[in-house]
Amino acid sequence: MTHPASSMHPSVLTERLQQNMPLIIDGALATELEARGLDLNDALWSARVLMENPDVIRQVHRDYFEAGAQITITASYQATFEGFAQRGISHEQAAKLMQRSVTLAIEARDEYWQSLTNEQRAQQVSPLVAASVGPYGAMLADGSEYRGHYGVSERELMNFHRPRMQVLAASGADLLACETIPCLTEALALAKLMDELSVVGWISFSCKDNQHTCEGDTLAECIQALADFSSVVAVGVNCTAPEYVAPLLNSLSDLSCKLLLAYPNSGESYDATHKCWHGDATPADFLHSAQAWQAAGAQLIGGCCRTTPADIREIANYWKGQPESQ
Repeated sequence: MTHPASSMHPSVLTERLQQNMPLIIDGALATELEARGLDLNDALWSARVLMENPDVIRQVHRDYFEAGAQITITASYQATFEGFAQRGISHEQAAKLMQRSVTLAIEARDEYWQSLTNEQRAQQVSPLVAASVGPYGAMLADGSEYRGHYGVSERELMNFHRPRMQVLAASGADLLACETIPCLTEALALAKLMDELSVVGWISFSCKDNQHTCEGDTLAECIQALADFSSVVAVGVNCTAPEYVAPLLNSLSDLSCKLLLAYPNSGESYDATHKCWHGDATPADFLHSAQAWQAAGAQLIGGCCRTTPADIREIANYWKGQPESQ
């Protein structure tokens, strides 16, 4: 399969940033799919829905745009050639499903944009589509994206990620979202591939406390190691407890000239034994946390597991009401 050159450009994020106002990333996809009655108890997770019920994915993207999201992340997090092959899906079919994940997000974005009046369009920026690149551990489907220590080399990780990233680079997405990365080794593999493929995107780490990635590297050393990769236009954290985010971002002070991002979990805690969530989180709580993340330097803010369009609407409405000079 040949892949046309990517149209992704390094300024894709900076040209949309307004003074002292973050770009709003969407929230959880899987949480919304489950809320609409879909069963994601599957090794393919949300990628399964690409095969069985793609229209629901498109609608979730549209709902996040309606809530105020300016960037949506595609349903390709767990879409890998290896994972699809285990279901008897061919390489060509798998590539089409990966492309479908981006097409659904683009269609939702275009439908939303066309629904606005000229006056409404003039008051906001056209939303972006970020193609999700989940970690190697997501393909393993054993929770190792929250542990790291894969036991594979940087070169092996590059060989694993390259075929999917080639498809996503040519998919029409505006950028890549390399997310929930537990270790520096995998981050370097992804950054080298982005340079190799002449694409741009962000790298976002999963962290176990207020200083360290899930594998144990300090976030600060990871960000320093990515400093010279021009393809990496933003760095930060996702799928992390919200109380760790501000200290993690503060640890990066003066270390990076790249944009900083944060899209953590809702604040609920996950019980891996019983496969359920505990605790309560409200959009007002999430907004309060998001204000602290912005104060710590985040210029892209959204949500990960258990966040909803209500959370995104709360933070989007807050920043819409702020004067640009604030």
